[in-house]
Amino acid sequence: MMQLFFTKDPLKQEVENKLIPVNQNTKQQMTIQIVLTVIIIGVAAGMLSGLVGVGGGIIMVPALVFFLSYNQHQAQGTSLGVLTLPVVIVASLYYYHQCKKMGTPMDLGVIGLLAVGFIVGAYFGSKLAISLPTDTLKKIFAIVLFYTAFKMLGWDTFLIKWIRGIF
Repeated sequence: MMQLFFTKDPLKQEVENKLIPVNQNTKQQMTIQIVLTVIIIGVAAGMLSGLVGVGGGIIMVPALVFFLSYNQHQAQGTSLGVLTLPVVIVASLYYYHQCKKMGTPMDLGVIGLLAVGFIVGAYFGSKLAISLPTDTLKKIFAIVLFYTAFKMLGWDTFLIKWIRGIF
């Protein structure tokens, strides 16, 4: 008879070893304060998403960690859960119609290919994230945010020019 071997989920194992504090808020009844905090986080992330096309990672993840004491895994998983089709469709349709009016329509083929790549990447990225300790995941998250800000502010070219000026 064939025997199946099951390995423990690394996240569950960490929780069992008490390396990750378990958020008890999700097991308790939501208070008005928690409901209002979650709604405010959602509105802020939604506004930023509609404004510049981001929000889940930049607003929602740190806010869930700070205000609701979620660990990094919970916050990232919750953020991904929010980004499901019904939430994103309204802003996407608005952008589609506005871009079309401006004569710069969105390319649905590119959107489809990006979506396929995103699904595959999100699957493997989430598998990798779950296998990492929470502290390592937090550091990776912070580095990605810092790098993005550094590039978008143009500080990378400033730094290169400054270094070239020295030599």
